[in-house]
Amino acid sequence: MGQIPLFPPAPGEDDAALASTYADARVIRDQLPDDIFFGTSSWSFPGWKGLVYSRERSQTALAREGLREYAQHPLLRTVGIDRTYYAPITVDELRAYADQLPAGFRCCIKAPASVTGMVMGPGAGSAPNPTFLSADRLIKDLLLPFALFFQSHTGPFILEFPPFPRSWRVDPKDFLSRLDTFLAQLPRELDYAIELRDERLLTPQYRDILQRHGVAHTFNYWSAMPMPAAQAELIRPEDLPFAIVRLLLRPGTWYEDQRELYRPFNKIVHVDESMREQVTAICDRVLTTGRKVWVLVNNKAEGS
Repeated sequence: MGQIPLFPPAPGEDDAALASTYADARVIRDQLPDDIFFGTSSWSFPGWKGLVYSRERSQTALAREGLREYAQHPLLRTVGIDRTYYAPITVDELRAYADQLPAGFRCCIKAPASVTGMVMGPGAGSAPNPTFLSADRLIKDLLLPFALFFQSHTGPFILEFPPFPRSWRVDPKDFLSRLDTFLAQLPRELDYAIELRDERLLTPQYRDILQRHGVAHTFNYWSAMPMPAAQAELIRPEDLPFAIVRLLLRPGTWYEDQRELYRPFNKIVHVDESMREQVTAICDRVLTTGRKVWVLVNNKAEGS
């Protein structure tokens, strides 16, 4: 078999250039297992003209209507809906998203910070969040609307837990005990994955909680977390009901710095071969069990 082109051609100016990009992507897609779903953390980036989009559009326009073209890309079989982390989404907005997606296209949805954040929003200091780990709030604000109006496009729900405030002395065992109780209250028919941002929580107790509730782990590539392979030493990918990989930020780097370095996100800037090898190994371990793996990539991981 001939060598597969791993990178698309440079961004073009017209539909013909994008058609060439898609043709190269189909060669790769035809050789991938059906149970792996590649996508991006979000989709509203004008710099993707010639890579994902055929013409120049504003970030606002892409956020509103870009999903239709995004979902035509042969390699993009999922997408992260991360705006739900910041505020509830309306029924009309859910219907607008659904109208743009083909049958069988499922999204990965971020749980709201109102449930996963220990403090109330950014800059709120030490004010405690009264709905932290509230199953009722999660069901009302997120799970129920998606079940009613977005069911055919709903994939896993990602519960990202930001780092604990430095001024708070949080006992990881106490947090994990609360997480255990919280997960027991969620509807069983939906898929959930936990994403940790504090490596102190990567413990056998955490692993046992995932197994008890049939919940997945998110192997993240992020500033202050161990590399994905190190996470997989404790949380065995083949033991999970499915797995999510989120490629966000090279460990030791920070969001604002990478955003300024990589804009407009139209090319790979820094390749991390070690990360790629680790992600491939995790995917292999999941796929050999006949389970699904979702891989979401952020522009700040390598540049595009």
